[in-house]
Amino acid sequence: MKQAQAGLAIKDFAKVSSKIQRFISGYLKSSGARGLVIGLSGGLDSAVALQLCANAAGQKKILGLALPSSSTPQDDVSDAVNHASSLGVECKVIAIDPLIENYAKLLPEADNKTRGNLVARMRMGILYYFAASRNSLVVGTSDRSELMIGYFTKYGDGGSDLMPLAGLYKTQVRELARHLGVPAQIINKKSSPRLWPGQLAEDELGLSYDTIDPILYCLVDKKMKPARAAKALAVSPASVRKVEAMIKAGAHKRIMPPVARID
Repeated sequence: MKQAQAGLAIKDFAKVSSKIQRFISGYLKSSGARGLVIGLSGGLDSAVALQLCANAAGQKKILGLALPSSSTPQDDVSDAVNHASSLGVECKVIAIDPLIENYAKLLPEADNKTRGNLVARMRMGILYYFAASRNSLVVGTSDRSELMIGYFTKYGDGGSDLMPLAGLYKTQVRELARHLGVPAQIINKKSSPRLWPGQLAEDELGLSYDTIDPILYCLVDKKMKPARAAKALAVSPASVRKVEAMIKAGAHKRIMPPVARID
């Protein structure tokens, strides 16, 4: 476990921040777009992504959108707005319950996950609406942990033009947030997509990111077999197999749709 923790530890925060910021500014310049649009949830990932974007492109080129529903705690909205304001970034708040209610009138009843995925895709559509009207790019806020285990909505929060945090695991994003001075109440929140009341990432996944990230590091970065990873981390083989299964199940989310080749 100590070896994995050492491998996950960020040794040079300034270097990591600078590299991500160069990626953002370089991609923005090469795209010919005028600015960036980013969804702000009031959570860890979007707060870190926003701060890096502000540093990279300048706050005047960024639009933050908080898109709360009835399942969004008011504290999340306040944290998103206040953090954007502290960075000098424009932030619009658009409550999306009227949209959700109109969809509900037309569609049959569904479980929380199905409805939640629809809400995530509605938010993506709004982000792209504003991006198109402003000749801007949509910034994705998913981290590497979420991408590797498939904990995101395909064409929802997974839909974006660039992903500045996709090279960092969740625990690394939290480390970087402290270095950047992201407010403590945002850093210390339990991860949740807030797609339905009471939703928490750890409850859905059955494991904490403190457990998931070292397993991912061993399986993905070190290419260890599950049995060896479990022994090296002193965790149950069942936990490693669970993460391995999530990686495999989410593989289709990380690739472009397959194309039927006609020669």
